[in-house]
Amino acid sequence: MIYFDNAATTKVNEEVLDSFNYVVKNYIGNSSSLHKEGLKASELEKKAREQIASFFKCNNEEVLFTSGATESNNLAIKGVAFRYKNRGNHIITTKIEHLSVLNTFRQLEKEFNFKVTYLDVDENGVVSVDELKKAITNETILVSIMVVNNEVGSIQPIEEIASLLKNYPQIHFHTDATQAIGKINIDYHDVSLITLSGHKINSFKFSGILIKRKDTDLMPLITGGGHQFNYRSGTTNVPMEVSLAKAIRLAFIHQKENYDYVKKLRDYFVEKMSSIAGVKFNSNDNCSPFIISFYTNKKASVVAEALSNKEIYVSTKSACSSKKESSSYVLLAMHKDSYVASNSIRVSFCKDNTFQEVDIFYQELKNILSTLK
Repeated sequence: MIYFDNAATTKVNEEVLDSFNYVVKNYIGNSSSLHKEGLKASELEKKAREQIASFFKCNNEEVLFTSGATESNNLAIKGVAFRYKNRGNHIITTKIEHLSVLNTFRQLEKEFNFKVTYLDVDENGVVSVDELKKAITNETILVSIMVVNNEVGSIQPIEEIASLLKNYPQIHFHTDATQAIGKINIDYHDVSLITLSGHKINSFKFSGILIKRKDTDLMPLITGGGHQFNYRSGTTNVPMEVSLAKAIRLAFIHQKENYDYVKKLRDYFVEKMSSIAGVKFNSNDNCSPFIISFYTNKKASVVAEALSNKEIYVSTKSACSSKKESSSYVLLAMHKDSYVASNSIRVSFCKDNTFQEVDIFYQELKNILSTLK
């Protein structure tokens, strides 16, 4: 099997799995309980939170555990919108965000009368900081722009945006860093809210985090017993939290070596693929090396199915939209024509992929393209 769909989900790391199994077997208490077993679980949860906070250079109470990036994005965006609506009702995002961001903005626009500006991107999938500045009004309370696009890997100028928004203290800045954490070196110091998902960094599905800076308040979406500093009620999942802390630690400490390796792998992939007639790329050298989008002169769904029959797994779009839409809204926003938007393939790497796998992929794709009518 050759798995080139790591932007959709990743294999659980053995060390992460060991951490989960250990906690499940040895910590049975509810972390909110006051007896010995509950206090043991609470202390372990505290250590996991401290470890995560150390990598993000934030306070412990700024780390909120969630069920994943979708919940984190919803909590960040709606939490700010509802908490600060008395200050203004204007919010800003881009046209190429993940659907958990775009559909949250659309809901706020349709059902709660917020005014939303959807910023354009250029042909490389990058937003203009000048255009963002022009879009800001006295009513703007939130800007939400992802770090790395999940379809083409374009990297947004997050640090430059954060620097700009420091001039507007009434505006909170959220970034969906799901495809960036542990992969791309970004300074998040001036970002108000940061989203990440466990299953993109070799931890479990249904685990995630929202980093919420202390000067940003949120309207909680889930109320109950006041867990997690009153921002996200519900009995906490200590085994999942500890596992995620381990995954984040591994992702951060190995970030440079993983990036350097995957960059070489990506360059080799581009070199090999460029020799096949009809192959063209949507991603460029400035994109994250972990994600590359390309198209051929054949229908993408047919090519992907043929590859799957050879146990080679890729995506035709992001996993969250591939079964719902015939065209990529990301590629359309990048000014690609309808053929490209409907027939592009996404390959996404991780540290475990090999050059030999690229060679096999190259040969199989070449064979498939030559036999398809």
